[in-house]
Amino acid sequence: MITTMDMKSLFRSVLAVTALMAWSTACMGITTEDKPSSRVVEDGGTGPYKAIMKEEPTLYAHTIFVPQDLSVFKKKHALPVLVWGNGACSNSPFEHYKFLNEIASHGYIVVATGFMPQEGERYHGPMSTTEQQIEAMDWVVAQNADKNSPYYNKIDVKNICVAGMSCGGLQTLFNCADERIKTLMICNSGLFNQENAGSAVGGMPMPPKAKLKEIHTSIIYILGGEKDIAYGNGMDDFHRIDHVPACATNFPVGHGGTYAQPHGGEFTVVALAWLNWQLKGDKKAAKMFKGANCGLSQREGWTIEKNALLDKLK
Repeated sequence: MITTMDMKSLFRSVLAVTALMAWSTACMGITTEDKPSSRVVEDGGTGPYKAIMKEEPTLYAHTIFVPQDLSVFKKKHALPVLVWGNGACSNSPFEHYKFLNEIASHGYIVVATGFMPQEGERYHGPMSTTEQQIEAMDWVVAQNADKNSPYYNKIDVKNICVAGMSCGGLQTLFNCADERIKTLMICNSGLFNQENAGSAVGGMPMPPKAKLKEIHTSIIYILGGEKDIAYGNGMDDFHRIDHVPACATNFPVGHGGTYAQPHGGEFTVVALAWLNWQLKGDKKAAKMFKGANCGLSQREGWTIEKNALLDKLK
């Protein structure tokens, strides 16, 4: 039999737990007030599959960008995967959501590190971790196999790109050995060396240059030209990679890229071409990178360097 004193004690315990949860979420940069768990960005993007940005209750501290209508996707027409890490190790893709949403609208599921951006808000909270990219890959594999999931047999788990901007690029390179990865995309980023490691922001992953030897997939660097603070690191990485197909592309906009521009701007054009080639086998997209007069070399403002293995890719 529960006494009045027992009930009061239980009530105080519940209040204490509730207060602790509120304090914890505040420390993470989120609040307990109701916030939208999904949002349509830029009318769903310009691709053939109008996308939505959303949270999934089965994957904490990640944001999903995915076509709104999943009925057209099935085992033989499944969604390739882009796993994304944010600049500044932010635990929210608030700086990249237009870019990521546009990619999703072309028939991809994008799993970005961190909490879903709220309209007009910037994320202020603890940094993200390298482990969150691993969690994203674990999640897509599990969802694709779960008969109770809306993503059952709709995700192409054999075609996963892991990518990231700045700190997110370092997180990506930290995780580069994962066998589930099909290709890598390093944006405005590159590994630090002993000479400039002191200029890194505290808390960033700092794999040594030897980590590049663990890459087992094709890789693209998308950089912002010589004014990009990551230009030196990224180009140094590229020039060290001779065991897998690699290219380094540059568009002279500096470290911030074009992510915040409508539909992600020029960086989306190149990123999509790479993903369509590497994850969908699109031969037209391959022409953006292959050959002496590849499409990117003809595109205004862009430059490209390739290693000897890239043009041998099918």
